[in-house]
Amino acid sequence: MIQQELTGDMELKWSRIQKSMQQSGTDGCLLTVDVNLFYVTGQIFNGYFYLPQEGTPFFFVKRPNGLTGENLFYIRKPEQMADIFREKGIKMPEKLLLEGDEIPYNEYIRLQSVFQPKETGNATALLRKMRCIKTPMEIEQFRYSARKHAETYAEIPSCFRLGMTDLEFQNEIERRMRKNGSIGLFRTFGSNMDIYMGSILAGENAENPSPFDFALGGGGMNPSLPIGANGTVLKDGTAVMVDMAGNFSAYMTDMTRVFSVGKLSGLAYKAHQLSLTIQEEIEKISKPGTSCSELYNIAAALVEKEGLSSYFMGTKQQAKFIGHGIGIQINELPVLTPRSKEVLEPNMVFALEPKFVIPGIGAVGIENSFLVTETGLEKLTIFKEEIIELY
Repeated sequence: MIQQELTGDMELKWSRIQKSMQQSGTDGCLLTVDVNLFYVTGQIFNGYFYLPQEGTPFFFVKRPNGLTGENLFYIRKPEQMADIFREKGIKMPEKLLLEGDEIPYNEYIRLQSVFQPKETGNATALLRKMRCIKTPMEIEQFRYSARKHAETYAEIPSCFRLGMTDLEFQNEIERRMRKNGSIGLFRTFGSNMDIYMGSILAGENAENPSPFDFALGGGGMNPSLPIGANGTVLKDGTAVMVDMAGNFSAYMTDMTRVFSVGKLSGLAYKAHQLSLTIQEEIEKISKPGTSCSELYNIAAALVEKEGLSSYFMGTKQQAKFIGHGIGIQINELPVLTPRSKEVLEPNMVFALEPKFVIPGIGAVGIENSFLVTETGLEKLTIFKEEIIELY
């Protein structure tokens, strides 16, 4: 079932999870959510992955047909897992982890009934913690995605024509993303977090608040998806923020660049330069052990010193974070907030995004993806960072 070249990577992940299970006295971990299945198997299938505290995992598959491998069993319903355990003489777990933050309530109750553990824990919390420390293979996927991301952003000026709307501009960028290998799926963690391939914010639309927990909002093209581009005409003096996902592999990079239609106001250039200064200062001090709250506080202090707090991370609605982990989903751990208890660890990958919204002009700022190394940060998304004039 698992491709040969992925075996070592999967075994490393299994051992990390099992070590945590052993420390907490957990007997088994059962996964069925697609991103978690991909993390532990290298592919997505309809079914379940069961990892005991020790030993090799079990694969219970409903679809697709044709998968083979050790400890792989085809089932029609979850109750058959218990039957297979009894047939194989495998002890049922007394403490079982289920994806409590992700699977429907009815499925959670059904799985509890299948295994009848004395105690049930939350596999979602464990997997999110495990996934924030990337393996060597995952890091190479980030590097690949970052290269393709930058190549696509280099094509953005050719997407522009004077008088087009932000939606037309985004459509052209999306076409190039797909042509360059984007899988076209923007995965997020949590409910009410819908978005399609990324966001374009132009002019006054950048001030529109959104119900979704992203850095900035935008009115969107329809009440059913109230975020991002809304049909704003790209006219002279408009800032256009492009924040499109680098999903050129399963591991997404995050990168934002700002383009301008002609020249912008002096305030817009000042705010953009401050974003670059914040990034530079955070790059200087970041290393394993640095607290995420400290990084946020550094940014907030610089913004306050320059008198730009009312524009920072929005106007009508201001985000209270300046960065977030990335991976199979765009919003993984850690999160750079003022109240975060998390610290940077080697092989974390996160996006740093200090941004400003200037009324009547649009959004300015920067976002890059960084790898935490033993000595500091490595920037993965390499592309020009100044405001780029479209004409």
